[in-house]
Amino acid sequence: MNHDVYNYTDTAGRVSQNTVLRKTYGLLGLSFIPAAIGAVASTMMGFNVFATFGSPWIALAVFFAFVYGMCFLIEKNRYSNTGIALLMVFTFGMGILISPLLQRTLGYSNGGELIGIAAAMTAGVFFTMAALARRANVNTSALGRFLTVGAVVLIIGMIASWFLQIPALTLTVSAGFAIFSSLMIMWQVRTIIEGGENSHISATLTIFISIYNIFSSLLNILGVFSGED
Repeated sequence: MNHDVYNYTDTAGRVSQNTVLRKTYGLLGLSFIPAAIGAVASTMMGFNVFATFGSPWIALAVFFAFVYGMCFLIEKNRYSNTGIALLMVFTFGMGILISPLLQRTLGYSNGGELIGIAAAMTAGVFFTMAALARRANVNTSALGRFLTVGAVVLIIGMIASWFLQIPALTLTVSAGFAIFSSLMIMWQVRTIIEGGENSHISATLTIFISIYNIFSSLLNILGVFSGED
C-alpha cells in the first residue's frame, strides 16, 4: 500500500495528533472547491440528477450507491493519495447532488439570502463544535454508540420523508440531521485528539459529510419557515 500521505510520526515513532488535525482541516478546505464547482455548475445549468431517473426508487438507489460506494473506496485508500483523489471526486458529486435544493431555494424571493444564512450558520456550528471538542470532556465511546443508533434512525426517517413528502416529517428529519451532524463533528475532532483516528483522509470525509448535512438541513428548515416551501 502506498503510504505517501501517511507521515505523521515524530522522532519517537509516535503519531502526532496535531499533525493529523492540521492536515484534516487543510484537506477539508480543499474538498469544498470541487463541491462548489459541482454545485454552481449544476445549478446554473438547471441540472437535476434525481429527475433524470424518472422513478424515485431508482433515484434513491443511485444516491445511496454513489454515497456509500465512494465512502467505501475512500476508506479503503485512506492512507494513500488515491484516497485524496477519490475524495475530490466524491465532493464534486455531492455538489451536483445538492443542486436541486439550491435551485429550489433560489426560486424563493429571498433565496440568495437563505443560502447565505444557512452557510453562515453552518460555519458557526462547525467552529463551535470543533472548539468544544478541544475543550469539553467528551466520552467518545458513548457518543459514538449514540451516533450509530442515531444514524440508523435518521436514514429510515430520510427514506420515509423521501416518499411520503410530509412537511412535518421532512422538517423533523432535517432538524435531526443538523443535530446529529453537529455531534458527529465534535466526535470526529475529539477522536483525532485522543489518538483514535490516524488518517486525515478518513477524518475529512466524516467532517465534510457532516457539514454537508448541516447546510442542506438548515436550508430545508429555513425554506419551510420562510413561508415559501
